[in-house]
Order: sequence, then C-alpha cells, then structure tokens
Amino acid sequence: MEFSLFAHVERLTPDQPHDVLYKDFLDLCKMADEGGMRAIWTGEHHGMEFTIAPNPFLPLVDLAHHTKNIRLGTGTVIAPFWHPIRLAGEAASADQITGGRIELGIARGAYSYEYERLMPGLDAWDAGQRMREMAPLVPQLWKGDCSHKGSYFEFPSTTSTPKPVQPDGPPIWIAARDPNSHEFGVQNGFNIQVTPLWQGMDEVETLMGRFNAACDGYDGPRPKIMLLQHTYVGSDADDVSRAARDIARYYAYFFAWFKNGRPVSQGLIETLSESEIAANDMIAPDKLQRDLVFGTKQDVIDRLKRYEDLGYDEFAFWVDSGMETARKRASLARFIDDVMPAFQ
Repeated sequence: MEFSLFAHVERLTPDQPHDVLYKDFLDLCKMADEGGMRAIWTGEHHGMEFTIAPNPFLPLVDLAHHTKNIRLGTGTVIAPFWHPIRLAGEAASADQITGGRIELGIARGAYSYEYERLMPGLDAWDAGQRMREMAPLVPQLWKGDCSHKGSYFEFPSTTSTPKPVQPDGPPIWIAARDPNSHEFGVQNGFNIQVTPLWQGMDEVETLMGRFNAACDGYDGPRPKIMLLQHTYVGSDADDVSRAARDIARYYAYFFAWFKNGRPVSQGLIETLSESEIAANDMIAPDKLQRDLVFGTKQDVIDRLKRYEDLGYDEFAFWVDSGMETARKRASLARFIDDVMPAFQ
C-alpha cells in the first residue's frame, strides 16, 4: 500500500494571515515529498475559508517548485464547475509545467453552499450526471480531434492545447460512494477515490465491496482504489484524546457548512457554541477516535494493515483538522518515520 497527503489551506479565525497559512501548507507538502509519500492531493472549493482552494492547479504548479519527486493531484476538481475543454487544457498545461507529475481527481461536489453560488438550481443528482458526461471527454480531448453532442455539452472537433507530458495523459481518479459511481469509474478505466468520512470500519469494507463488484464486471486492467481518511499519530494516549476532541470540532463545522443553514460573513461561518458541537453524538470524540485512523504508532499500523488486507492500493493521510500547524507536523512526522516503514 502506498501513502499520500491530502491537504488544504484552512482558515478558522480572521486573525490568521493567509500568507502564513499557505507557508504552513507548503511545509506539510515538503515533508510529504521528503518523507517518500507518493502524492499530494488538494481540492477545489469556493467562498469558504474552511477550505481555501478556488483552483487546485495553482498550488499544485507552485508545489512543483518546492518538491522533487512527489506526484501532484487534484483531490478533487468539481466537475459541474468546469467545461471539459477547459479542464483538459488546464490539466495538460499543469502537466507540462510540472514535468508530468499531475493526477486528476474529479468529483460531483458536495456543498450546496457552492452550488447555489456558482450554478444556482444545481442539485447533487444533476451534478453527478454532468460529471459522468464530462469525465470521459477529458482523455478524448487529450488524444485530439474530439467532437461531442450530449445533454450538457456540445462542441465541434477540438484538441486539448497543450497536450499533457504523460503519454496517455494524467491518471484520472473518480470520487465514488454509491455502487453506480464505482461502476461508472471502473467501466471507464478510471481509478477510484473513496472516503468514509466520520464512519468506521463497516463503511471502509462496504466501499471496497462496491469497488470489487464494479471490477468483477470489467474486462480491462484493474484500476486502483485510494482510501482517504482523517489521520492522527499521537505521542501518547493523552495526545490522541486531545486530537479526537479537535477533530470532533472540525466535523461539527463540516456539518454546519454541509447543511448550509448558518450565517456566513467574510467567508467564515458563524461560530458554533460548545453545546452545539457536543450535541451531535454521531461525531463524539470517543467515536471518532475509534472510527478514524487515530492512535499511537502501533494503533495506526494495525488499522492500516487491515485496510491493506482489504485490497486498498493507497491510503491518503487527511491532515485538515483545525489543529495548530506544529501538531499537524508532529503527527505527519510520526506517520512518516514510525508508520510508513512498516509497509515497505
């Protein structure tokens, strides 16, 4: 099993300077490169200080100048916000600039907050249909002379300019949860990204089962599957418990953004009270510590060995957590130094 880092610039209070937060993001990414991780993933979000990522290709291109070997992936672009010609061209251009290090993760998106601002009236089903029409067009545009007439896009013969450095273009990954999404990705020869979010081992097994079922009906080479999950490697039990309380706060804000019913000012959602954070028993710290990849060195190794045994090809260390950068760095360092060697 290979390992990667999933990270955004995250801003929780107005007193945090963006340039300092971006430097912190770069430092984590440089640690991942120097530590031998396979890839860095960063996504696309709009109007939310919670995850600052209006165009993932920009930081990925910048990261190419701060790292040496690590692959650079979009985790993920939001398909309905892109035209296929534009996505193919920008991904290929980033691949040229980075010397062929780009990987392209694509998703339908999740936040209605973003839908109502960029594409009013869009819902999750329509976003998914747009993704399914658009994603297969991208490699066709890289090959060249692609024309299309569909439900959402129509264009005459077009070739991506530039073309990617990688002969077949950047590997494409589809964010999947339901069985149909797995089947769509696999049938098109795309790799699959999955995340159980706050859910535990049952969901991890379910997602792998859906991937395996999709592969059973596919004649081509078996795609890869990557599992993305919040991770914390603690120095001791007290450190892990503190991290579990922090991630419970993170998920409380995640759900507040997802529900899209709370006032937002200057890109920051209205502060949650301690009682509001504690009210959601589903994300209680003890449950998250049980269900996420949280623990001391051996706890994390044991959990990841179970994922490896299930057949996951890659595990992405999701570092976004609302924690101070020093604690993120310490956890990532322990992961690189103490956990990864158990899988070499």
